Amino acid sequence: MYRLQGRIQHYSWGGKTFLPGLLNQLNTDGNPFAEYWLGVHPGGPGLVHLGNGSSTTLLNLIGSDKFKHLGSDTIRAFNELPFLLKILDVKDMLSIQVHPTKAMAKLGYEAEEQKGISLSAPNRNYKDQNHKPEIMIALSDFWLLHGFSADIEERLNRFSFLNAFLPQFQSGGIKGLFEFLLSMPQEKVNEIIGVQAKQIVPLYHAGQLEKDSPDFWAARAILNICNDGQYDKGIFSIYLMNILKLKTGDGIFQGAGILHAYLEGQNIELMANSDNVLRAGLTNKHIDIPELLDQTVFVITNPVIIQEKLNSNFCDYPCDTSDFQIQKMIIRAGEEKVLSYKGPAIALVLTGEADWVGATKFHSAGLESVFIDPMEEVLIKAKTTIEVFIATVPV
Repeated sequence: MYRLQGRIQHYSWGGKTFLPGLLNQLNTDGNPFAEYWLGVHPGGPGLVHLGNGSSTTLLNLIGSDKFKHLGSDTIRAFNELPFLLKILDVKDMLSIQVHPTKAMAKLGYEAEEQKGISLSAPNRNYKDQNHKPEIMIALSDFWLLHGFSADIEERLNRFSFLNAFLPQFQSGGIKGLFEFLLSMPQEKVNEIIGVQAKQIVPLYHAGQLEKDSPDFWAARAILNICNDGQYDKGIFSIYLMNILKLKTGDGIFQGAGILHAYLEGQNIELMANSDNVLRAGLTNKHIDIPELLDQTVFVITNPVIIQEKLNSNFCDYPCDTSDFQIQKMIIRAGEEKVLSYKGPAIALVLTGEADWVGATKFHSAGLESVFIDPMEEVLIKAKTTIEVFIATVPV
């Protein structure tokens, strides 16, 4: 067992108080604290405390003895820690995006390598050869876009600025409509969305739009992202997708090909180690429409929200991947629990106090995370009630 310190990512869309509060840090400069990473991702590898004031990265620790720190099954399947555990604070909406399958990521990566596109080039789609399935668990009311809605035709009729696109949907289905909208000349986009903006922005300012309406998020995007009458094509997507509100403790899994976007709130996120993101809008980053269309699944998505159901103080969140699994555990004041997993694990506590007993011993108060070796037994003695999120490899 090793105490693990995560890395902060100061992306512009992050909030300014939630993560600093968890980390007991002052944020006098008002910087955005968007994500807290726990893993071996090269963009922010976790720091392992070895005792006596010494430390190393989790990547280096694992590399020093892979059999001890990963176990033979994880080595055989991945040869590395295959997941990244995060805490997110989403103040401003993120880009509408999709992730490729592992097979398509490999093909895309090799094709861009052959073209000589630098990994750091802004027009690079595939930074690695991995897929990026992810699951999130809400730490607050959390809003997101998730897949295509079952009532697209009804929305095309209901929202007047979309009426003219009904023929594209009736003849080409979701893909035909989506491709038509994303391929539209920018001048036409500005004209069409500009009409809608004049109607919904005043209502947004007046507090007359509900968050379960696409008008609310379209108006917010117009105000936060669009400048000088240049409207982002991603605004069309908002009207085609499911708008979900997850309550605290609810989770949702998002696999390859599912169009999605985080809109607002705080969550725990667990994902495969990958930077492969194809974007459809609400961003100033690279957008490759043909590649996005190839990777997106154009079917109606019936969202499967995983509701928190504690069984003996445990809650499992099913993940349709072999890269990771996650569990939430409640340990009440005075109780003790032993953690032991076949694969490597990261345990994350947000609040509360506890004593930890394993290969080492320490007392935790507030946010704490530890890396646990395969088959190692770690005893947690809760001094106050704590919630523990445990990410591991399902070997």
